[in-house]
Amino acid sequence: MIEKFPYIERDISWLSFNNRVLQEAKDKRVPLLERLKFLAIYSSNLEEFFRVRVAITRSVIKLGKKSQKALDFKPSNVLRKLRNKIIKQQIEFTAIYETQILPELAENNIFIRKHTELTETQKAFVVAYYQKNKSIFGRPIILSNQIIRPSLQNSTIYLITELKSLIGEEGENFALFSVPTNYLPRFIVLPSENPKHNEVILLDDIVRFSIPNRLPNYESNEAFSIKLTRDAELYIDDEFSGDLVEKIKAGLAKRNVGPAARFVYDRRMPDIFLKFLKDFWNLKEVDLFPEGSIHNNFDFFAFPNFGKSYLENEKLPLLPKRILEESKDIFNQIKVKDEFLHVPYHSYESVCQFFEQAANDENVTEIKIIQYRVAKQSRIMEALIKAAQSGKKVTAFVEIKARFDEESNLIWADRLKNAGVNVLYSFPGLKVHAKLALVTRKEGEQEHKYCYLATGNFHEKTAKIYSDFGIFTYNKKITSEIEAVFNYLEFEEVPKKGFKHLWVGQFNLRENILAKIDNEIENARKGKLAHVLIKVNSMEDKEVVNKLYEANLEGVKIDLIVRGICCIVPGIPGISHNINAISIVDRYLEHARVFKFHNNGKPITYLSSADAMERNLSRRIEVAFPILNKKIEAHIHHFLNIQLQDNVKARLIDKNHKNEYKVDASPISIQSQLETFEYVKQLES
Repeated sequence: MIEKFPYIERDISWLSFNNRVLQEAKDKRVPLLERLKFLAIYSSNLEEFFRVRVAITRSVIKLGKKSQKALDFKPSNVLRKLRNKIIKQQIEFTAIYETQILPELAENNIFIRKHTELTETQKAFVVAYYQKNKSIFGRPIILSNQIIRPSLQNSTIYLITELKSLIGEEGENFALFSVPTNYLPRFIVLPSENPKHNEVILLDDIVRFSIPNRLPNYESNEAFSIKLTRDAELYIDDEFSGDLVEKIKAGLAKRNVGPAARFVYDRRMPDIFLKFLKDFWNLKEVDLFPEGSIHNNFDFFAFPNFGKSYLENEKLPLLPKRILEESKDIFNQIKVKDEFLHVPYHSYESVCQFFEQAANDENVTEIKIIQYRVAKQSRIMEALIKAAQSGKKVTAFVEIKARFDEESNLIWADRLKNAGVNVLYSFPGLKVHAKLALVTRKEGEQEHKYCYLATGNFHEKTAKIYSDFGIFTYNKKITSEIEAVFNYLEFEEVPKKGFKHLWVGQFNLRENILAKIDNEIENARKGKLAHVLIKVNSMEDKEVVNKLYEANLEGVKIDLIVRGICCIVPGIPGISHNINAISIVDRYLEHARVFKFHNNGKPITYLSSADAMERNLSRRIEVAFPILNKKIEAHIHHFLNIQLQDNVKARLIDKNHKNEYKVDASPISIQSQLETFEYVKQLES
């Protein structure tokens, strides 16, 4: 047995995933404006990565060597590797934008104008725009070697320029201008003298254009952009455990403002500017991240399309689940047989109707739901409010530690409470991440349970862009155990008989995953066919990773479909030669989690809210649920096989992080998301 299996450090693997997103931005098979959106996705991903993962790594470094002993990696080494990789990716990002995106926009008569390229008409427009919004632009800040230094707001873009006094003042001064993207659009459409041209200017360049008028007593040089990303500070429990958490929290409690996670600057900035900034804010080399001239590129989500729909993906219609959506009694239909949903190919309408019919049905006595992330406009939440107001018992577990959605969840929690809903909140140090709903209906003298279990949140907006599975069921084997999960959440009542069918985090989830892999190992040792197929967002948990390596050595064939972090290293002779791993990045975000075990020809298939991550398996309430309906199981197996055959959007995961597109001998191009749409369309026709 190999003493120590290879393991890719989690954050390094995450950067490899984000590079797959960047690949989409330069893939000319992707429509132009979609490629611009992938630049936005890359930037948005990186922003959160710095606010959470990098910030926490920096916090651990500051604790000293003694506190780092509990870790099996050296945080300073990881941070250095991350910085080097990110700087390389940012160079690639700039090249994609400047040498591919901008020229192709111009070919399609879309032009992003700089402040130095404006016509007289456009100059007059910009002056008028600035005057109209003068109060929003705020006042410039003169920087000198003063004792009090201004505190930069998190993720706000600033422009810095060197000043020369026109009235005889001596000394070196710089001025700082904020770009108020929180209040004004980042992209402003300009008037054009050419009717065929669509022209736009960044708010940044409107600020640049206004500088001479805002500082009339100074002559200014070119203005360069900077940005500070601050530590989010809120997510330590989700990333670490034990004594280390308390030590980090104690360190953070001493700070009034979230510490810097990175300082971003325009790489074209002269050395004199950079030296001033480093001295002025006491910045070290590890803090500095050069980028192109535009920061907060996630704002490209809002770039206007000028009505050029041919530059975007052809919209795939949401396919109705007619058997449910057209049913006047959705519960009766679910009682007949389990029904599955595969969003965003299927419409989410049946889920909304499930709650709306429950709210209106006089026979429904109780509704229970777990809400991890909530849409700002939510028919589901409105249905819960209506149900409570009509006298039904409604219980909602609202996870208020859902990363970056805390405020939205709290607002909805207050609305639910005011309507009479029994609102339950997070457990200390434990996230509730399961995706469950349970409806109790009185039919005659008996109560009957109906539930919806899913791999994704009850979120109407993300259901249009996240690929997830959901199951409606009346099966008492499942509904009784779902009720036990809710009893645990509400009363901390541990089920006496445990969970036989569900795998539940904090109870039996990790143990069952490992046991099922062990079963495949045992079958392989007996010379039987053995196969494990796992589809997750992240494969990081060391116990699961090592068990898969062990299975590989015993001859178990292992297929992994991993969108994001993958710490296992496939394809190494004598170590992981039976392990294949691919990642699919395409128009929809792959979010479903599936665990499939061959089981000597009698497949066991579980859908799950949990990724194969240490935090999910150890510090969350997650639920994995079996597919008991053989027809539905066959459909899910077919979806998985389509993804394994993808030779358009699938990348090979390997130790070198090359992210090479999977190429096979097939003359037929298989883009799994488009193939899946066609399959679902055929099912519903």
